[in-house]
Amino acid sequence: MVLRIAIVDDEDIFRKRISGFLGEYLDKRKIEFSLELFGSGREVLELGTRICNFGVFFLDVSMRDVDGIAAARKIREYAADAVIVFVTAYIDYSIEGYKVNALRYVLKDNENLADSLNECMEAVMREISKRKSPIHFHFNEGEKTLSEEQIMYIESRLHKLEFHMTDTDHTTYTMYQTLNEIEQKLDVYDTFLRIHQSYLVNLKYVEMVNNYTVSLSNGEVIKAAKSRYSNVRKEFMKYIGEV
Repeated sequence: MVLRIAIVDDEDIFRKRISGFLGEYLDKRKIEFSLELFGSGREVLELGTRICNFGVFFLDVSMRDVDGIAAARKIREYAADAVIVFVTAYIDYSIEGYKVNALRYVLKDNENLADSLNECMEAVMREISKRKSPIHFHFNEGEKTLSEEQIMYIESRLHKLEFHMTDTDHTTYTMYQTLNEIEQKLDVYDTFLRIHQSYLVNLKYVEMVNNYTVSLSNGEVIKAAKSRYSNVRKEFMKYIGEV
């Protein structure tokens, strides 16, 4: 399978630097790939449904016509599972980027760009690898195989677990199992965080951690345990790339 990567930046020097590094990185690991370079966000949007042909997008945040955030929102309409990485001079778009499930921010730092891209690609490859391994569950409603992205959070209620899903129908699956057991099962991913004795949330869908609460992208607000709150904030900030 070919890993198709789009590099979108209106600065020619950075397009070429990123492309050169990624090519070298993937060649060394004998990964079959293709790189396509775009000089603006508008060029990507003009692809339309062909956007879904790409598995990874490196997007410059500050482009002149269509910026990286706007381009990412459109990309999500066609490619919900694509890996998005923002390349920026300043980390000041974290929350907006998080709304489109950006995996990483990479700073345009001349001294550290290569190291940042290396760490970023390691995270990209882990993410892609995990997405190839959905997990099978035995629910009361029947057997289901779910990917990481499908689960928003899991709630323990009256000795029963409720899986709250990301689909538009707000589906909930249930099972009689402990949250500790499911937490261990989902440990193969690095996005699920225990915020309370009764809640395990997917960091992909957390928009804010504040005042002992966790706000999710669907508008729900869940209480975080006081004993866990410091760690919850730390893990959230680490996940969105601010530490």
